[in-house]
Amino acid sequence: MLTFRALGPFQACHGGDPVDLGGQRQMAVLARLLVAGGRAVPVSMLIDELWPGEPPAQALSTVQGYVSRLRRALEPGRAPREEAEVLVSAPPGYALRAAPDQVDTWTFERAVKATGEPAEVWERLGRALALWRGPALAEFSDLQWAATEAGRLEELRLVAVERRADAGLRLGQSGALVADLEAHASAHPLREEAWRLLALALYRSGRQGDALGALRRARALLREELGLDLGPTLQRLESDMLVQAAHLDLPSAPPAAEKAHEAREVREVRDATDAATSTASGASASSAETSGPRTLRVVVADDQALVRTGLRVVLDSEPGFQLVAEAEDGERAIAAVRETSPDVVLMDIQMPRLDGLTAARRILADDAPPKVIMMTTFGTDDNLYAALRAGVSGFVLKTSAPEQLISAMRAAQAGDALIDPAVTTRLIAAFAGRADPSVPPALAGLGDTDLDLMKLVARGLTNRQIAATLSVPEHSVAQSVTRLLDHLGLHDRAQLVVAAYESGLVNPGGPGR
Repeated sequence: MLTFRALGPFQACHGGDPVDLGGQRQMAVLARLLVAGGRAVPVSMLIDELWPGEPPAQALSTVQGYVSRLRRALEPGRAPREEAEVLVSAPPGYALRAAPDQVDTWTFERAVKATGEPAEVWERLGRALALWRGPALAEFSDLQWAATEAGRLEELRLVAVERRADAGLRLGQSGALVADLEAHASAHPLREEAWRLLALALYRSGRQGDALGALRRARALLREELGLDLGPTLQRLESDMLVQAAHLDLPSAPPAAEKAHEAREVREVRDATDAATSTASGASASSAETSGPRTLRVVVADDQALVRTGLRVVLDSEPGFQLVAEAEDGERAIAAVRETSPDVVLMDIQMPRLDGLTAARRILADDAPPKVIMMTTFGTDDNLYAALRAGVSGFVLKTSAPEQLISAMRAAQAGDALIDPAVTTRLIAAFAGRADPSVPPALAGLGDTDLDLMKLVARGLTNRQIAATLSVPEHSVAQSVTRLLDHLGLHDRAQLVVAAYESGLVNPGGPGR
């Protein structure tokens, strides 16, 4: 079988044996026809592209001679007057006739552009990348058409590397991919997809600190080289990592034949769990403790029925949560809390009759109050800062993913405070430039460890998340935060966040910085 190779040293082979294609310019004729992908290339274009600027006087006859010799080399058994079947005449020029699997570049491109399940993509792109034996069309790098095509093929190669890595991550091969992705990101530091894959591979390998470090490196490189910040995809990934969003922990995909059965089993187990929860109200506390974490009882307060419905769906579908009451204004929220004694209150900051901020203050002033998490649509309300000072256990955007809402409630119940990174940024940006006498003018005297801790607090991490990120005990983080507040003469975590932004330690221009 006759094959053509351009992904490395340019060759044509008969049954694996290289064909003598003649000199450099004669090979260039065949390479140019290969680049055309089977389409005809006019002779005039061949001449202009083989001899840019100054073609020789006998250029036409020279090209014809090249074609004649190439035909004999490619089809040695063809009779003298028999029509060529490979390098054919296609007025006003010539064309290369070959099947896609005869040309490595055609095979490669088709493999990269095909779709499929992760396992299929992993295998197919592995075979496709194995076709590369070196830089494409390197012998003709001084010719513009070859340089352009080589650049296009190299971009396809990088896409193939990244698509295969993405498939590998979906198949649960995170640990094995880290080294290759580290090399890929280092070699191509301006490719945001390379950094996304590396950070995700590190995160799923249990290296959360390294994952966030990779995104910091990406931000620094982009700023230094282009004066740009991370794109939206990397910003969202960083925010999700900071709150340990559940969707980042993608398990290995089960075999296709088991997917439907597994999904059905999950639904059945969830239904059984919900049914058991609803019928076990008379069980003793000790029984509840031995059977797993107790159910968190939640009150939702929002004046928009659509928002309450959406939150009801989220809570109903999440094991371990029970919606015990709904309220459409602050006054009814206070009554519902005192009637049901919930663990957590999701409270809209802006409501009629009695706003969420006032209601939160009254609820938190009671004996043994529940945790209160404020909800906001845009995160730009002036009441956000006052709510933090009132002692709420965090903020979430109403548009947050369900995982974010669940994480906020779990963090609140555990004694932490979760502030959505997007809310944190908008909050501090709204106060940027305002004088606050309780905020120190500088952070002189703090060591690197304290500054790192302050950055993590400002980015919205809870003590538990900071502990996981820094691989230290949670109680050590709590002690360090308290010591930091005392050192700076601040009263609470909210002031620490403000101090970090107003001192310039963290940039208020975007999430997670």
